[in-house]
Amino acid sequence: MNPWLDAFAPLLGQLPARTASDLSLSWIEVGIAASLLAINAAVSLLLKLGLARQIATSSIRMTIQLAILGLVLKQIFDLSMAAPVLGLAALMTVVAGISAIRRIDIRFTSIYPTAIFAVWTSSWVVTAVTVLMIVRPQPWYSPQVVIPLLGMVLGNSLTGISLGLERFLKELRQRRGEVEGLLSLGATRWESCRDLFAGATRTAMIPILNTMSVAGIVSIPGMMTGQLLAGAPPIQAVQYQVMIMFVIAAAIALGVVIALAITYRKVTTTDHQIDWEQIRWAKKL
Repeated sequence: MNPWLDAFAPLLGQLPARTASDLSLSWIEVGIAASLLAINAAVSLLLKLGLARQIATSSIRMTIQLAILGLVLKQIFDLSMAAPVLGLAALMTVVAGISAIRRIDIRFTSIYPTAIFAVWTSSWVVTAVTVLMIVRPQPWYSPQVVIPLLGMVLGNSLTGISLGLERFLKELRQRRGEVEGLLSLGATRWESCRDLFAGATRTAMIPILNTMSVAGIVSIPGMMTGQLLAGAPPIQAVQYQVMIMFVIAAAIALGVVIALAITYRKVTTTDHQIDWEQIRWAKKL
């Protein structure tokens, strides 16, 4: 036998085997997965990345947040009422909008309301279409359906909006001379910003397009993995995964366009000028 397997044989022998229909985990087994983070810590120490503390902090924070979410969801599932579901959805949306901006180094006045509005509008519109016209659970506010779907859409939307806003604002700053040159030659504010707008939108769409292009070849995405682990037929799992990919892509595109359109209107004037005073670097804590 392999000497490495022999070394772990006593531990493996104490772990009960499971059937494919019963894959529930205990906290001990979650702890085994957590021990794999030693790889991240080793890489950080070896390359002197200075991330060991952040890895530990992020891991603890994630575990606590998800544990709290699990307790909250249990209560909401037991109640099975529309108000708690919509309340949690609203809280998730606001947090997503704030999180999108926290990743951006350059900002403008009222960027937080802009991001929250863009995330809220795009995610809720697309999720509503998905829930009411595609999945159609009974009741329509079924928390087992609404919360996971909205969570996946929000997570991807905030990333796209964050990438798009940062690219647009940075490019606007870095290409200030070019933009002002176009304005001085008689270009409108839209004509001077159109290429920046398109480039930022393209940047925001790249992650989801990359994910879609390799799904099923390089990776098995999250929803499909979850359904397979839950025992769903493979074809049904594929159908749900394809559906959620289309939904996420639509939400990102809609959210990014809304966020950039509002930003473009905020940082330009009706006199076809750029309000440079609004665009500033974020203060470092």
